[in-house]
Amino acid sequence: MADVAKPLELAPEEKPPTEEPSSEPVTSPPAGIVPLTEEPKPQAEAPPTKPASEEDKPKVEETVTAAPVTKPAESSSSNGPTWQPINDDHPISLLLKQLPAILKETSYAEVYGITLDPSGPFHTKLILQKFLRGNANDVDKAATQLKNTLKWRKEFQPLKALEETFSKERFGGLGYVVELTDVPGSENKKDIATFNIYGAVKDNKKTFGDIDAFLRWRVALMELGIQKLALLTVTTPIPDFGSGPDPHQGIQIHDYLQVSFLRQDPHVKAASKAAIDTFSAYYPETLSRKIFVSVPLLMQWMFTAMKVLLSRETVKKFSVLSYANQLHTALGGSVPKGYGGSGGSLEEVGETVKLE
Repeated sequence: MADVAKPLELAPEEKPPTEEPSSEPVTSPPAGIVPLTEEPKPQAEAPPTKPASEEDKPKVEETVTAAPVTKPAESSSSNGPTWQPINDDHPISLLLKQLPAILKETSYAEVYGITLDPSGPFHTKLILQKFLRGNANDVDKAATQLKNTLKWRKEFQPLKALEETFSKERFGGLGYVVELTDVPGSENKKDIATFNIYGAVKDNKKTFGDIDAFLRWRVALMELGIQKLALLTVTTPIPDFGSGPDPHQGIQIHDYLQVSFLRQDPHVKAASKAAIDTFSAYYPETLSRKIFVSVPLLMQWMFTAMKVLLSRETVKKFSVLSYANQLHTALGGSVPKGYGGSGGSLEEVGETVKLE
């Protein structure tokens, strides 16, 4: 019978020293690193009593896997809302990379009441998505508009305008913000509508003559509508451009009752142009629908002609009604009773800016 070989034993001086346990906490491996599940095997020619040389040691980096291209959904220590995973080349990711430079150049970070954060939390992505959708996912154009918007908001201070008190004689009864429910075609439980009542103007020169004062009042009304959207509390991401509607927008109603379309006052024309230019430049993706009511049949051709100059996406948001009491057919029964709904009067259910 063959002798059984005894296992080799290390001489006392060859035994490796016992290591003291580390006082550092054990941490999980970095993202993208696959932890080793077994010890690497020594090379065959290495003698069993000799520790492997540095050259013979297995290279850990060979087991590293490439980091995934898709970023995981963001997490929040405060259990806040999360955005769906996006790739590094997604328009939001690309615009987010430009955000630090934009904030540094403008020295301002607030849009629609939300402070933009370069780390890219949910509500920052929400704002960036609005600028991207407003520019058909053109990242450079979106970055330029965002930069210009921040500069304008820093100078104009629209949130401060919302807290100001305006002349009741000049602006009383001209604008209201109303909460609507069960709007046909809307995925929201409630929608925010701003009513612009042009027929309530008593003196065109007083209301529209001072363009700066008119614009400040109109911006305050716009900010009131955006405030009612409560963007800071929303938890639903905005779909990518072309992938569905933005649920976080308002509705605009323009009531032209008792307004003459035959004579256009120069004060009205100049003030209206200033408001249109401001909102188109600095308020992207805040409008889901715009409805014109109390428009004479003979003048509807003008709105039809306007459609030729507008994009298809914009045209889809416009509609014209001859009579105010037809509005319920477009927005449902919760509109004020003067518009064919079951709600109270516009003055009763509507909210407006501070007046005295």
